[in-house]
Formats: sequence, structure tokens, C-alpha cells
Amino acid sequence: MTVLGILGGSGVYEIAGLKNAEWRRVDSPFGETSDAFLFGELDGQALVFVPRHGRGHVHSPSSINYRANIDALKRVGVTDILSLSACGSLREDLPPGHFMIVDQFIDRTFAREKSFFGEGLVAHVSMAQPTCNRLAHAIHDCAKEAGFPVRLGGTYLAMEGPQFSSIAESNLYRSWGCDVIGMTNMPEAKLAREAEICYVTVAMVTDFDCWHPDHDHVQVTDIVRVLLDNAERAKTLVAMMAPRLKAARPVPCPAGCDRALEHALITAPGARAPAMAKKLDAVAGRVLGG
Repeated sequence: MTVLGILGGSGVYEIAGLKNAEWRRVDSPFGETSDAFLFGELDGQALVFVPRHGRGHVHSPSSINYRANIDALKRVGVTDILSLSACGSLREDLPPGHFMIVDQFIDRTFAREKSFFGEGLVAHVSMAQPTCNRLAHAIHDCAKEAGFPVRLGGTYLAMEGPQFSSIAESNLYRSWGCDVIGMTNMPEAKLAREAEICYVTVAMVTDFDCWHPDHDHVQVTDIVRVLLDNAERAKTLVAMMAPRLKAARPVPCPAGCDRALEHALITAPGARAPAMAKKLDAVAGRVLGG
């Protein structure tokens, strides 16, 4: 059974039109989630929505408990995650209002817990292909059908924040070939991979980063307007995506997302800390025998 998880970024704090909608807290051994989760059905598809920053935008990118969010989504049966993320553009041909379906990340964050695993139970998960190609093509098709300006594939630079880049940093990231810059998709994508959940990001451009010569002339009101427009279009994409996932979900996932832990556990079975194994009962239960 497919259960679609939606991680809503800046401007996306709820999903309208859900049947049997209910906000409910989900416990996690990794701490408290960003907010209660919104459960419901959209066109017959089971859906769980998480406002990443909390309703009212109370969490900064650095204070979000990414581990609790992903662990709790796994616990409630989420199989596929659609991450909606506001971002800045590092490319002239990705102007405000454009969407990009991310397929690569560069992680420049440094103040966040980045793995479910650690002392007592070590694992090394491949991040070579960090997003699900099946979900990427599905959401790209939805955006094209809706007439939204969208690009399939590109690199998301995740910075720590909460401050924005200096011009020197912005130009450095451009020289690396990055396409968009944001603050929230890492370690989120890494954790979804460790939890064996299919994951894809829709990066929604609100403005050009400070490298752009017109950056200083942009008013905050312009950015907020684009942010809200993007949020409404993101909700349209969710409504279009949900019925497409009702069809039989390919098992195993063609991209290998649901087998990411297959050969990742390094700690020998007899040396694994019982407390850690218990904490990982949802994330790694399939390979731990839970």
C-alpha cells in the first residue's frame, strides 16, 4: 500500500481538501516532531502532511528535528515522500516562480544530527542517487501537465543558515555547478534514504541568490508574493500527484530506495547495542529482523 508523505516548506503549512482529515501527534524515540501530522485521504490516496517548520513557522532550519520527522513518517507507514522546499536560484535560467525537481545534493550543513545510526550500531548508506527517479518523473509530469515552468534534474546546495549567503559564497556555489540553494533538504534526504523511504524534492524558486546583479533591488514583498504563489501551485501538484500513486506501487522500488540498508549495516549482529537496535525498530526493522 502506498502512503504519501508531504513535507511542506515555507508557505506550505496545510493541505486543503483532505477527506477524514485529522491532526495527530506521532511519538518518536528521536524526540518531538516539528508539529502534529495531518492525516487524511486525497482522491482516495492515503496522505500524511508534515509542516516542516511547524504551523506558524516556529522552527528555524537548524532547529528542525529531521530525525524525529522521518522516523515518525516511517512509523505511520509512509512509503513515498514529496518534499516541497522554497529556495534561491543560482542560475539565470531558473528565475523566481520556476520549479526544479532535484536529483543531487551538496550538503554544507554542520549543526544537525545527520544519521539515525551511531555508536553501538554503525551503518553507511549510499547517497550516490539520493532521490527516487520514479517519483521525480511522476511529479515532473504533473508540473508539465499543469503548465508550470519546471526543470527535471539539478543540484540543491544545502546551507546551514539561518543567514543567507555572502556574495563570495554564492559565486563559489555557482562555480561548483549548483542550481538552487536552500536550508532544509539536508539531512532530510539522507535520513529518508536511511529509512528506506522513496524521496523527491520540488525546489520552488522564490528569488535569485545574492550573486545576481538585480538581487539588491528585489523587495521583500516581491519574494513573499512569489512564495505564496509557489505554495498554491505546490498544493495543485500534490492534488495531481496523489491519484497517480494509487496504482500498484512497484515492489521493489526500481530506484532501490526501499533496499538502501541492504548491505549498509557494519556492526556485527553480536556487537549491536540493544538500546540502539530498539530505537531503530522502525527505520531499520526490515534488516534488523524487527
